[in-house]
Amino acid sequence: MKIMHQKMPQFIRFSIFTSLISLVLIGMQTANSKPDLPSIKLPAGFKISIFADNKTKQGAFLAGARFIAFDATGNLYVTSAKGNRLLKLPDANKDGIADEVVLVSDKLNAPQGLAIVADTLFVANQDGIVKLTMPVYGKPAKIAPFIGGLASGGHTLKNIKLSPDGYFFINVGSSCNVCIENDSTRATLLRYTLEGQPAGSLLTIGRHPQSAVWARGLRNSQGFAWHPQTGAMYATNNGADMRSSTKNGAVNDELPPEHINIIEAGQHYGWPHCWADSNNIKQNVEDPNFPAEAGFCSTTQAPAITLTSHSTPIGISFLDKTNWPVEYKQDAIVALHGSWNRKQPSGYKLVRIKFKNNQPVSSEDFATGWLAGSEAWGRPVDVAVGEDQALYVSDDKSGVIYRIAYSV
Repeated sequence: MKIMHQKMPQFIRFSIFTSLISLVLIGMQTANSKPDLPSIKLPAGFKISIFADNKTKQGAFLAGARFIAFDATGNLYVTSAKGNRLLKLPDANKDGIADEVVLVSDKLNAPQGLAIVADTLFVANQDGIVKLTMPVYGKPAKIAPFIGGLASGGHTLKNIKLSPDGYFFINVGSSCNVCIENDSTRATLLRYTLEGQPAGSLLTIGRHPQSAVWARGLRNSQGFAWHPQTGAMYATNNGADMRSSTKNGAVNDELPPEHINIIEAGQHYGWPHCWADSNNIKQNVEDPNFPAEAGFCSTTQAPAITLTSHSTPIGISFLDKTNWPVEYKQDAIVALHGSWNRKQPSGYKLVRIKFKNNQPVSSEDFATGWLAGSEAWGRPVDVAVGEDQALYVSDDKSGVIYRIAYSV
């Protein structure tokens, strides 16, 4: 049988052609447009936008974005422990959107914290601190050791910051959930000189080497900052998991509360034996399933503020350098990374720590919406104020840097 092919009418061919053109144009518009930012609730007058994400040039490098720092000219730097990377995000025209993501180095070792001093970048690897000179575009950064031999494993990610009086502070998390550490540098904050020499709270005399330990009993204090007026050091801390209020009792998801501590030289902050009393945060109480010697908890330092258990506070930043309303200027923002094993998830938001007469008095939600029901699409990690007086937020789940600005 011979099949006869009829010629398609011209108006049909034209209709199909125009439809295809329309589909191509719509596809191009979709590919070139930024996604709508999912609904984040903020106080009146504040706006959140995307500074950089995977649609930014080389934005795929942002996967696992962790801690943020700004150099003297306003360039944002961020680490990615997931990719062993240090990244630079310039914004040459100051429009609040990163021009590109520049790979400074991918030869690091689970980096997290970073501090910038003059033209040198100090980066906290999981096993020590390295330094890099400011990158020259197109040339690989040179890495040099600075402080070595830091304990790794367990809570392995570390932070480094330069204090107002010129010392480096570094956190070393615990190796476990609840245990007695064999290494005296675990569950601590350490202090070093600008030359990388230990400068702990106890001055060592004689043959024993100087210790770097500044404060103890801190299960995992990844974020810290100094109050702009008093100079007091505030640090976030993550409490132990799967605890109970009674001996051999059922796990209570509301214990222990998360702590924000005022860090003082030589103080012990309770872990692994003690946590804040939910009825009176000015004192610590004993874990009934991991008791210490009688009276020990009464000698430990109670927190300044407590937050919902297992919400995982990490980054903290004071707001004195923002252009936000005056009532915010003495306060701080803390990033809650979010829980992993609660029946009812907690965290996944930013909270405002309110101060009165330079003392913390309460906390309240500032930015919420990363948690939708029981599923989180984003996890805030760090917060830092930029040269433009806006707050920048890293999200290691979505691989995004957000910018939160205020306008009347």
